[in-house]
Amino acid sequence: MASPVALPRPKGRGNRTGTALTTPTALLFVLPALVLFAVLILYPMVTALSYSFFEWQGTSQSGFAGFANYATLLFQEPYASSLWNAFGHNLLLFLGAIVFQNSLGLGIATLLHRRRRTKRLFQTIFALPYLVSPMVIGYLWSLMLSPLFGPVNAILRGVGLESMALPWLGDPKLAIWVIVFVSAWQWIGFPILLYGAALGGIPEEIEEAASLDGASAGKRFRYITIPMLVPTIGIITVLTFIGSMEAMPIPFALAGSNGAPAGSTDVMMLLFYRTAFESGNANSIGISSALATVLFLFILLISVVITSTMRRAERKLF
Repeated sequence: MASPVALPRPKGRGNRTGTALTTPTALLFVLPALVLFAVLILYPMVTALSYSFFEWQGTSQSGFAGFANYATLLFQEPYASSLWNAFGHNLLLFLGAIVFQNSLGLGIATLLHRRRRTKRLFQTIFALPYLVSPMVIGYLWSLMLSPLFGPVNAILRGVGLESMALPWLGDPKLAIWVIVFVSAWQWIGFPILLYGAALGGIPEEIEEAASLDGASAGKRFRYITIPMLVPTIGIITVLTFIGSMEAMPIPFALAGSNGAPAGSTDVMMLLFYRTAFESGNANSIGISSALATVLFLFILLISVVITSTMRRAERKLF
């Protein structure tokens, strides 16, 4: 029996694996993104952290302050009360987004998933506000809700509901809920698109088997669809939390930098803006840098907690 003939190896390949061969090329493509990340994100973060430990006189450092800027921010007025007030409104924005934006987005995505012909059309319609600048959205809604010439109150009066024609942005009890509504209205297209993509990845055979076993639509949604969506729910929850804690354009456009009326719409980023640019404090750089650091650490901590919680839930299910 003739011995097998060894075929020659292709030139230039040797014993190298495909991964080793493509590593320099991969690094070459990743390098521009790494440079942009380092210059535009990492460097400002490290700089803000370092600034928070110094006393400032305008734009000049006057000496090492340690944690004095943090103590001023957390325990001295007017920063202490404004901080907790703004922080509470950010949490309210997050909870409102979870209840209205993400829950309604899941429901709409589920309904659109069953539609074959008009699904893309409705996904585009719901996603359009998400593609517009939040500042533009905020200014448009401020005009629409104007008590003098806004179309919302005009329509309510026209249909005989004059008691519901309210000063939406002038009532401290209503203003923050207006911001919650406008934010959810703009960003609802984001969870609709992500949930729609996740629903499309669920094998139809699973639901068909459950249907043949007699499971109702509600039970299939509860015991099949929701568990399969846990990774997507975790991603959307984390991104929603980050966006809610960093909210500024819509509150600024609707209520101004002071969180009018009477601070009822104040949020953390508006407080940062006022501290850095409008306070007139000679140490505004140090205090605003401390505020930015506290906000970043809180967002990082809660994001890690949410991510780890969702991953544990995912491991239990699968």
